[in-house]
Amino acid sequence: MNTEGKIGSENGEDEEKKSYKEGSICGFDSLTQLLSSSLKPQLFQEVNRLLLGMNCGSALEQVVLPESAVSLSSNHDFDLKGFCFHADKELLREPRIVRVGLIQNSIALPTTSPFLDQKRAILQKLKPIIDAAGASGVNILCLQEAWTMPFAFCTREKSWCEFAEPVDGESTQFLQDLARKYNMVIVSPILERDVNHGETLWNTAVIIGNHGNIIGKHRKNHIPRVGDFNESTYYMEGNTGHPVFETAYGKIAVNICYGRHHPLNWMAFGLNGAEIVFNPSATVGELSEPMWPIEARNAAIANSYFVGSINRVGTEVFPNPFTSGDGKPQHADFGHFYGSSYFSAPDASCTPSLSRYRDGLIISDMDLNLCRQLKDKWGFRMTARYDMYANMLAQYVKPDFEPQVIADPLLKKGSC
Repeated sequence: MNTEGKIGSENGEDEEKKSYKEGSICGFDSLTQLLSSSLKPQLFQEVNRLLLGMNCGSALEQVVLPESAVSLSSNHDFDLKGFCFHADKELLREPRIVRVGLIQNSIALPTTSPFLDQKRAILQKLKPIIDAAGASGVNILCLQEAWTMPFAFCTREKSWCEFAEPVDGESTQFLQDLARKYNMVIVSPILERDVNHGETLWNTAVIIGNHGNIIGKHRKNHIPRVGDFNESTYYMEGNTGHPVFETAYGKIAVNICYGRHHPLNWMAFGLNGAEIVFNPSATVGELSEPMWPIEARNAAIANSYFVGSINRVGTEVFPNPFTSGDGKPQHADFGHFYGSSYFSAPDASCTPSLSRYRDGLIISDMDLNLCRQLKDKWGFRMTARYDMYANMLAQYVKPDFEPQVIADPLLKKGSC
């Protein structure tokens, strides 16, 4: 679709907008697709260089995925993309190439359906997408935040707690079989019911090893207090710190959703040695979309690791209207989850994103040697002055903290 030079009446423009797929950008899947369709190839190449960066001095390469995965994508209508991050060739180390996948998806049934039907339908919907990842040889796969349920934390209704399950519950068992089948590490973010501690609820990522074993878990560190994100109604701030999980394919960590707004959270995973950090999320356009292409990419640069950013898709309408406590009228949906999942690399390059409205699987080959190469190049760890900031933070958390402000003495004398 070419929208260049299109001028019409207001009613005509409204009618055209109605014909667009909900969540698309003027009918396009993503910003990259819009630009590639609207710009001449040479101009698009230059725009792409500025928007996506260069990997080791070259444009990011696409990965040819197997026909079986492409067929699953076509038959089950999900977006499928693959890219490759290179590292410079080293004399003393072999390349450390790992294939990583991210899945974004909408819910499978209306939120008015019986809860068990909703959950089982999501498992059924994800199966062919996970199969496509397995057929593509993905080594590490990450799903989106609270993938087994609607993102009902906006409602403040406690019935949605029924979706919570133990770390070794139904969804984990479902994924354990697939992890064994495909020799694949799977990161599964769920609403956890901690049966050993009074059935406390947590927003948790379960790390399933490539042999189907449970390696460990991480609980979301930061809970939002903004707009409809009423998540503190449901679960506590995490108590697992910043664990890095050493898997068969590399050292990984999980920065769950709202934690991406906190630079120290990203930094702590890097200090613990993460090579890939996943950011499974559920976020809507009006609130956060301008931040989405920036924060994770900046974290990859600042901390010299890869980042995989995942966001769900679609608009989830709930049975009972709710309010944000901000004076706006009550509403029954959270807004549009805009997908756009993507990968970032420590050299500031990143992939194009998945669709803004379709389910999708994005795959990336990444040479983990790039992490150390960028640490050596920029020296961020050696120039970070951690001792200085540790001292400042130690003072800041004390009740008698006073900001280091030096006022102009002339301010107190008033104007002439």
